[in-house]
Amino acid sequence: MRFTVCIPTLNAADQWNEIVKALKSQSMEPQRVIVIDSESTDGTAELARQEGFCLVQIARRDFRHGATRQLAVDMARDSEVLIYLTQDAFLANSAALAALLRSFSDASVGAAYGRQLPRSGAGPIEAHARLFNYPATSAVRTIDSASALGFKSIFFSNSFGAYRRSALEAVGGFPLDVNFGEDTVVAARLLLAGWKIMYAGDAEVYHSHHYSFSEEFRRYISVGELHASQPWLLEHFGGTSGEGVRFMKSEIKLLAKSAPHQIPSALVRTCFKYFGYRLGLTKKSR
Repeated sequence: MRFTVCIPTLNAADQWNEIVKALKSQSMEPQRVIVIDSESTDGTAELARQEGFCLVQIARRDFRHGATRQLAVDMARDSEVLIYLTQDAFLANSAALAALLRSFSDASVGAAYGRQLPRSGAGPIEAHARLFNYPATSAVRTIDSASALGFKSIFFSNSFGAYRRSALEAVGGFPLDVNFGEDTVVAARLLLAGWKIMYAGDAEVYHSHHYSFSEEFRRYISVGELHASQPWLLEHFGGTSGEGVRFMKSEIKLLAKSAPHQIPSALVRTCFKYFGYRLGLTKKSR
């Protein structure tokens, strides 16, 4: 299967060796690796050139999560599948790309995403977010999944996600004006168009974040803005409150066993997420 790997970058020099080492260790080699760099000042662009990757440089002010990833679609027209990574998502083993690509052996699968494991040194709150959202068991979702899973049925992540070119083009590609949640928008379009989405629990990367309270707040403002600007997502797939409650209960249960002193922090974070989300809904609706 012909496939291209795309990595948007901004000052990725510190992670570069790990990125390249993981890519070179893969049992399946991509046709090309496209690096889309947003005016890095640490030599990232030169490192990409030296490695022989296909380098595209854009102005930092022009970066959009949807439009930037669409650049790779336009550049790799001879690839059947496009795999997207973020610069801080490191392939966990030599079979990671092959495991993700196996999802497309089913001709009705339009997109697939892999499992994200907590990075080394992740605390219990950071680790729980990954273990909750990315279990070990693989799963297939169709439009019928929406009745049972609701908004969770269109959960997707471009930190390690892949798209069948024909499916992506059939639903209009990435939304050019969306700067957060472009993966969610495409996942929803695919399900509505009759495609399947695969979660490949055996395709693994290390990727997690320790967000500050303010970062959590800003991130959930962005989630709220996405939902307000794309109301059809909630109309077709329902709200997210049930999943949020389930996440909070799971988090408190884990912390009660392993780190009870962090429960207050988790509760404060939940409040920041909620109020950030509500603010995002309000900002975008004005």
